Amino acid sequence: MDQPTVGILHPGSMGAAVAACAATNAAKVLWCETGRSTASVERAARFGLTPVATMAELLDRSDIVISLCPPAAAEDLACDVAGHRFAGVYVEANAINPERVQRIAALLEHGATVVDGGVVGSPPVGSKTPTLYLSGLADATGRIEALFAGTAVRTAVLGTDVGKASALKLAYASFQKTSRVLVALAVGMAREHGVDQELIGIASRRTTSYLSEPEYIAKTAARAWRWGPELEEATDMLAAAGLPPEMLRAAATTLARWDDVKDASELTLTDALDRLAQP
Repeated sequence: MDQPTVGILHPGSMGAAVAACAATNAAKVLWCETGRSTASVERAARFGLTPVATMAELLDRSDIVISLCPPAAAEDLACDVAGHRFAGVYVEANAINPERVQRIAALLEHGATVVDGGVVGSPPVGSKTPTLYLSGLADATGRIEALFAGTAVRTAVLGTDVGKASALKLAYASFQKTSRVLVALAVGMAREHGVDQELIGIASRRTTSYLSEPEYIAKTAARAWRWGPELEEATDMLAAAGLPPEMLRAAATTLARWDDVKDASELTLTDALDRLAQP
């Protein structure tokens, strides 16, 4: 089979790195630079992506489109794609709940083939090897497996039901991200009483616990702008299943206290805890 042309919507830190891996088995990887930030332009150039001027051009030229954007934008983006009558494979790889994925599949059903995707793990740079879980029609998921064969992005197919990959992604994210929030609260509470180092000492003897990694609190704060919306999605998923959503909703509210430190790599543990205590 000829190598496909791939379009990426939109290349953030995860999207650009995933797209660069796709380039291994693609003829070209396109992205639309119109209206994007200087940081996005620089990131796309660094990962070797090919800019195009309009969304229409990207969709006309692409056989496969991968959507990796903030969760709130996922459906609007899919509406734009549907409006251009895209007829290839559309990988809905955002951290959204299964009901939203199914709505997107319905939006695109008269043209595109929708593959449900969920990325678990860090962006594939350095030695990182995330897994892209897939669900959808076998022919379409097979094309995505071939696209990432031999790259740092592993793939795993969960079956043909659209929604399964997103359900797995959010189920994992609800545990992993809420656990990080609990670490921040525990250390912040201990610090208020001058026993934070003692708490960290206890945790260091329990190395399988996230509590043994207090330095990760600053990373959690810098990623809060992305993690909070993911947990809101998981909250909806819990409610739809008849499970209590209050814990995840509270974690999302806690993360919102760090919204103003988006991607702040210089943030320290002390800074993060100060912001958590004084919103």
